[in-house]
Amino acid sequence: MRIQTKQRLRQLRQWRIRKKVRGTTERPRMAVRFSNENIYVQFIDDSKGATVASASTTSKALAGEKLKANVTSATKVGKLAAEAAKSAGVTKVVFDRSGARYHGKVKALADAARESGLQF
Repeated sequence: MRIQTKQRLRQLRQWRIRKKVRGTTERPRMAVRFSNENIYVQFIDDSKGATVASASTTSKALAGEKLKANVTSATKVGKLAAEAAKSAGVTKVVFDRSGARYHGKVKALADAARESGLQF
């Protein structure tokens, strides 16, 4: 399959999910994005169009560690994201996996965030 076709299908999948998953002030959207090298998590209030909190493998809190886009790093970022959300006053979220399948890295990140106190 051509790379353009894969990118187009991923974009359509993201739009289809985004139509159904909306973040509010009480339950912001926890958007997860995996690149080839890093993991990014944002808590987004779609009613205001603002990011409430964020965490990633490139954040200063994890500066001493060499983190990649793998399952162990996803677990650490999930815990860090939950702490960032709690400090912003968020306890309940809507999970937006950005078209990725719910297994491996995505599942590890979600489970770590749940264990740290976030409710999906």
